[in-house]
Amino acid sequence: MSARNLLSDPCWQGHDLGHPLPDSTHAVSVALPRWRDVIAYEENDPACRNQLQAVYPRFGFHPLVAALAKTALTQSGAANGSSAWPYPSEEAAHCALEHCKRLQPSSSSQVVHVQGLPCLIVEASATPAAKAFWQHAGLGASSRQAAIALGQETAPNQDDGHAARSTIRQRLAAIYGCEAEAISLHPSGMAALHSALRLVTALHPGRPTLQVGFPYVDVLKLPQVVFAGAELLTDSSPAAIGHSLDHLNPAAVVVELPSNPMLQCVDLITLAELAHARGIPVIADDTIGSGLNIDALPYADLVFSSLTKSFAGRGDVLAGALVVSPQSRWQETLQAGLADAPAGLGDADALCLEDASRDVVTRLPRLNANCSALAERLRSHPAVKQVLHPNQCATFQALMRPGAGHGCLLSFELHGGLQAAEHVYDALAVSKGPSLGTHFTLCCPYVLLAHYDELPWAASCGVPSHLLRVSVGLEDPEDLWQRFEQALSRSGVVKV
Repeated sequence: MSARNLLSDPCWQGHDLGHPLPDSTHAVSVALPRWRDVIAYEENDPACRNQLQAVYPRFGFHPLVAALAKTALTQSGAANGSSAWPYPSEEAAHCALEHCKRLQPSSSSQVVHVQGLPCLIVEASATPAAKAFWQHAGLGASSRQAAIALGQETAPNQDDGHAARSTIRQRLAAIYGCEAEAISLHPSGMAALHSALRLVTALHPGRPTLQVGFPYVDVLKLPQVVFAGAELLTDSSPAAIGHSLDHLNPAAVVVELPSNPMLQCVDLITLAELAHARGIPVIADDTIGSGLNIDALPYADLVFSSLTKSFAGRGDVLAGALVVSPQSRWQETLQAGLADAPAGLGDADALCLEDASRDVVTRLPRLNANCSALAERLRSHPAVKQVLHPNQCATFQALMRPGAGHGCLLSFELHGGLQAAEHVYDALAVSKGPSLGTHFTLCCPYVLLAHYDELPWAASCGVPSHLLRVSVGLEDPEDLWQRFEQALSRSGVVKV
């Protein structure tokens, strides 16, 4: 595989369809360089899907994981139409098994061991349930674990893996201003939320959660599908929140700091007061804001984050963290439960993450600055209708650490709507695909990728399908702006 430098040679043209982003065996993103490629991907068009050399790991099988799953089906003698789902631990596989049995009690499901990893084998009738658990819970085996199981990579020394996890937790503890013992590491950001939901469910069994603010799709789907349910509240006024808390009496309130892709924060300080007054814990996702920029621990009882994103910054490792707030009234109970997670971060992935995150304290401020600079220039361009960026959010400002920035993410909408968005997207000379936080710029029509089957609902929430989301990287800001300016000239819109 070529050592392609995506800062100077991005995957943005039609012939780049399916290229891994980054240029790595374990890439977690894939190039969808044209608008029609995104549509073809969502429509499961074989002409598109067959060209993909990578995929976001929770939304599909990495080629190495797919190979391991195929081996599991062969070795287990599974019936025709069955599917296999590799997991990193016995407990994670059995969590998936229990989910399938709950939804499809009459379907045959079992856990078998293949090449040293537990694999869930289900009949065709239970495959949708197994697929949903894989996507929402984020507990599946990683591409590195699959490579080791298949004999294509060597397993690292376990002591080295333990040391890497310890270093990562210390690094995160310095960022969050807490003890390392308050932090647990997980196979993905969603796996960290899965553990958070297990903890609050133990506090309040059988109760649903309440999510406030437009949701990242799986942050809402995980409690809805796998746990006791969830309700969404898009009206974040104190009166509406108080009414929903009294009506629902949830196990926890879940918020994103800021929301994806609208990049706004609910009033966390007021929300926490309302929830805590009723004995309800708060779970916050600071993936986009980053613990380096904002401090949610004085208000949220649990903070989870996808370390895949700006913490790692390379786009070739999946990982997550869960932090227990030292100020939480449930601190002792929650922290005691951290060790009960179904799966931790594997040795090979921990070593990669430790290496990738060594420069996070110096890299993230550069991403902050580059994103803010691009946001301001986009706002002044006549083709741009609106720019969404956390510097417009008062709550984000209230949570910011001294000297911090606003993260690496922005979204923008064009005056020409869908047609203009298609033209600009196709002409934009940056890598295009899902994920965020990489050192190279990534653009995607986020709403199409996350909500393709519910676009009218997203629009009813004020989230247009032609919104373009940009994760700004470390390219020279002038060079990056020239690429955007060139693409914007293709919008067909001149606003006088």
